Amino acid sequence: MALSYPTQPGDIDHLIADDHAIVERQFQHLEAGRGDRRTLVDQISFELSLHAFAEETVMYPLWRELGMDEFDDDAREEHGDIKELLVTLEKTDPGEAEFEAALTELISVTRHHVEDEEQEELPAFRAKVGAERMAELGQKFLAAKRQAPPAPHPHAPDEGRIEKVVGAVAKPVDAAKAAVTGKKKRLATDASGLLDPQAQAIVDAHSSLGPQPFEILEPEQARAQPGPDDAVKKVMEDQGLEGPEPVGSVTDLKIPDAAGGEQTLRVYTPAAPGEGPLPIIMWIHGGGWVLFDIDTYDAFCRGLTNKTGAIVVSPDYRRAPEAVFPASHDDVLAAWRWTVANAAQMGGDPARMAIGGESVGGNMAPATCLQLAEAGEPLPAAQVCVYPLTTPEQFGESMEDAADGRPLNRALLSWMAMHAFEGVPEAAQDRRIDLLSWPRESLALMPPTLVITDERDVLRSQGQQFAANLEAAGVPTTATYYEGVMHEFFGASAVLDKAEAAQQEAAAHFAAALGGSARGAGLS
Repeated sequence: MALSYPTQPGDIDHLIADDHAIVERQFQHLEAGRGDRRTLVDQISFELSLHAFAEETVMYPLWRELGMDEFDDDAREEHGDIKELLVTLEKTDPGEAEFEAALTELISVTRHHVEDEEQEELPAFRAKVGAERMAELGQKFLAAKRQAPPAPHPHAPDEGRIEKVVGAVAKPVDAAKAAVTGKKKRLATDASGLLDPQAQAIVDAHSSLGPQPFEILEPEQARAQPGPDDAVKKVMEDQGLEGPEPVGSVTDLKIPDAAGGEQTLRVYTPAAPGEGPLPIIMWIHGGGWVLFDIDTYDAFCRGLTNKTGAIVVSPDYRRAPEAVFPASHDDVLAAWRWTVANAAQMGGDPARMAIGGESVGGNMAPATCLQLAEAGEPLPAAQVCVYPLTTPEQFGESMEDAADGRPLNRALLSWMAMHAFEGVPEAAQDRRIDLLSWPRESLALMPPTLVITDERDVLRSQGQQFAANLEAAGVPTTATYYEGVMHEFFGASAVLDKAEAAQQEAAAHFAAALGGSARGAGLS
C-alpha cells in the first residue's frame, strides 16, 4: 500500500508510511524463505514496538479529540493483537509450529492495519488536523520513538501520558535484555540474504557496533553514531589488515565557503607524481547533507589518488540543519572555483579537472556542472555519480524493494530530506536537487558521465533513470549496476572486491577524459 496524496518528508503520515514500507519488505523476505528468519523477526519486532508506541502516544490521543473514536478503537485493538503475536514470536524459534503460525497471523494483521491506516485513517487525520501541523507531529513522533521500549508490551497501558511513564521504565529493561541475548548487535544489519558474503560482513560489522537507528535521532546524536567507515575498519581489524592506504601527502586547506566563512578542502597528492602539473579530481562526500564528513570518505579519496596519479580534493561543505539548502551546493561550487583559480599552487592543471561524488555528492557533481555551464565557465572533463540522489521524490521500484536496506533505508532518506530542506520546502523543486526534471538541453550540457548503482539501495532506480536521461540527451554515459551490495559500498575496497572493481571503473573513466591510464602509470 502507499499514501494516495502528497506529503513532506518530515510529516507524521510520511514517516508512518516509511515504517510500513520497511516492515512490508521484511515480511516479503520471510515469505520468500530467504535471509535470517530470527533476525528479520527481531528487527520487525523492534520496528513495530517503536512505531506502535509513537502512534499511541502522539497520534491516537488526537484521534479522540478530533472525533475519530472508531478509528482509534480499531487501531488500538490491532496494535494489541500485533504485540501479543510479537511476544509469541520472541518466545519461540523459526521452524516451530507456534512460531510459524504466529508469523503468518502477524503478517495478515499488520497488512490489514496498514491498509486501513493508509487508505482511511491517515487521510482523514490530515484533513482534520491540517497539513500545516503534520511536520510538528512528525517531530513528536520521532521524539517518541527515541523514548520507546524496544520490545512489545501488550498488557501495558496504551494511552498517552501513562504509556510514556510505563515506556520509560520498560526501555532500559528491554535494552539490557537485548544486550544479553545478543539481539541488539543484529538489529542494524541487513538480514535479507540478498548481499554477497563480503558485503554482509560489512553490514554485520556495523550492526555489531550497536548503533541506534539514525532516522530517529537528532542530527548531533546521529553524527556520533558509528558510520560506514567504522564498519570497514572493524572488518579490516578482524582480518588483520592495516590502513589507511598510504598516499604521497594529505593536507587540509582553509578556503572560503559561500557564506563569507571558511570550509576545509582536503588535498591528496600521489606518492610518485609524474612530470608537470597533475590533473585534479574533486570528490564530493555523501551523508544526505546532514551526516558524515571528509573523514568518513577518506579511504576512497586515497584510493582514487593512487589509482589515477591525480591530485584529489574533497570539500567539507556546510551541513544541515545548521545550514540548509542550498548551503552545501553553494559551498561545493565555491570550492570548485577556488580550486580552478589555485590549481597551479597545488601542482595541478586547471585545464584538466574532473568531478564526482557519492550519494548526495553524486547529486552535487552534476548540479555544479550545470551551474558552471550556464555561467559560461569551463566544465569538468568528466563526472562520476555513485548511487546518486537525483530526485527528492520516492522514485521507482527501489523505494519498495530496498526500503529496508542498510545502512540507508527509506526512513533515513526521509529523515535526511526533512533536515536538509527544513524551512525551504521549495528546495524539492529546485533543479539542483531534482535532476530528473532537467530538460534535454540541460542534460546535454553534461560531460561524459559514469553512473554506478547497486542492488540494496533505495536510490538505485533514480540513479539508473538519470543515466538513461543523460544517454537519451546524447551525453556519453556509462551505467554500471553492482548486485549483492549496498549503499556506501563504494569506499570499502579494502574488504570488498566489488568496491575495488567499481573504484577501478571510476579511475578508468577519469583517466580516459583527463589523459593517461588508470592504475599502473597513472595520469600524466
